[in-house]
Amino acid sequence: MSGELPVKSQCLPFSQIPHTTRLFLDFLSYSPKVQPFYPRSPRFRDWAKDETAHIRYDSSRRQKIADILERQNRNWGASTRTLENIGRLRAGASAIVTGQQVALFGGPLFSIFKALTAVKLADEAASEGAEVVPIFWLAATDHDLAEVNQIVIPGPDGSLQKLTVPTQGVPDAPVGTIKFGAEIDTVVEASTAIFGDSEVAGFLRDAYRPGENFGSAFARLFARLFAEWGVVLLDGSDPELHQIAEPIYRAAVEHAIELDEALLSRGKDLEAAGYHQQVKVTPSSTLLFSLRDGARVPVQRRSNGSRELEFVIQEERISQAELQRRIASKPDDFSPNVLLRPVVQDYLLPTLAYTGGAAEVAYFAQAAVVYEALVDRVTPIVPRFSASIIELKSQALLDRYGLGLSDFFEGPEALRETLAKRTLPQELQAAFDQAEMALRKSLDGIGAPLARLDKTLVEAANNAASKMHHQLDQLRSRAARAELRQSEVLARHADQLSNALYPNKALAEREIAGIYFIARYGTELLRSLYDTIHTDCFDHQVISL
Repeated sequence: MSGELPVKSQCLPFSQIPHTTRLFLDFLSYSPKVQPFYPRSPRFRDWAKDETAHIRYDSSRRQKIADILERQNRNWGASTRTLENIGRLRAGASAIVTGQQVALFGGPLFSIFKALTAVKLADEAASEGAEVVPIFWLAATDHDLAEVNQIVIPGPDGSLQKLTVPTQGVPDAPVGTIKFGAEIDTVVEASTAIFGDSEVAGFLRDAYRPGENFGSAFARLFARLFAEWGVVLLDGSDPELHQIAEPIYRAAVEHAIELDEALLSRGKDLEAAGYHQQVKVTPSSTLLFSLRDGARVPVQRRSNGSRELEFVIQEERISQAELQRRIASKPDDFSPNVLLRPVVQDYLLPTLAYTGGAAEVAYFAQAAVVYEALVDRVTPIVPRFSASIIELKSQALLDRYGLGLSDFFEGPEALRETLAKRTLPQELQAAFDQAEMALRKSLDGIGAPLARLDKTLVEAANNAASKMHHQLDQLRSRAARAELRQSEVLARHADQLSNALYPNKALAEREIAGIYFIARYGTELLRSLYDTIHTDCFDHQVISL
């Protein structure tokens, strides 16, 4: 890569961001209450070197996995650096792992952040003398097509544009089995009409083409985006990987009752501590899915009135022995659910740590009991880099109206009103400010005399003061709405800013396609973001370009 893209970064604590869970906040501070659910703090540097000694990884499995990774990555056009990293893994290196659904064009921006965080953590471990490589797990066995067949991109006018590929497969089929036809060319050209005919357009044309599937196309794109860093990509739907993971699948069936009881108990412990369960577990739950006529369906457990376990796949009842026989004979007909997947992943890989977002941190609080039952170590999780990218045009509007990211959290309507308040005629603004000051001064003046007269009146005075201030603020808001009705520019600016920074009332990293930013600013943006990542900072970063 060449060139530098200057950025400025500010911190916004997650405690100020709506919908951040108590579990995630307590994990970031590693409070005593959360520690029973996680083996390590989020501070990777504090324990990375020591943790390498706890990794136990069979040497023959290492060679098989390295062979699979080399085959997969060569097929995707891997860089020399990536092949070198696979060689390091083959020779004994451990891994920093992350992963994501294989969404169209690489998915939301946070997928980019995940890969960069894995690289940064691997580099930090290497600086401590550990041999570590970054690996990105492609969740191609997932079957929610509606979550991966579309992306959202800001258009030239600031509106949000959705690109959807109409490719279909068997309902509930793993998305890695769904191949693109000629329709993908139309979507690629629609994206380049927005992005311009840039380097990224070439990446998309090479990766997303007829005959590829959601997983292979995603892999081809990421192989190019992260060629410099040698990110190793792994398609979890590979039949050979299922063969290697077969003992974990069988163990999940053999210990189905114990696992379910442990997960139910863990759920109660989380709720007793004031936390939520990311995955709802029931007495009929198992940790496996099975393929039926190309569709991915859950394996359920049922009681048949005897001590013998019985399972149900769709309408078919299967004994425990028969289910284990099927797993042994054709393991690629089975796949793990979200609580078993990290365990399978870390059975297949010598994982030093996994990096993910708030939802994955919550998954790991539950999955820890599965780790304990099926493998000899609970893998630590480290929070991924999180950021909002503010482009120059948006920054100019933020400066113009004196706004920060937190001003967007109440939604577009509230933002429009805020903008209107800040653009009221100067004379009217001054009059409101004077009225506020006069009211405050007058009310402060009666506080002390009232307290001397009767202390019980102080609370009544405070309540009255609060109501008066509220009424004045309401009047200011009504004036702002009147101003807003007369100004199309304010409404347009509010909508543009909301779409860019808090689209659909969510952080932009979860909504806007990462490829949009790379198309606009080039692959130099990746280097700038990498340099911005500080793994001991657990705030949300606000990055101005």
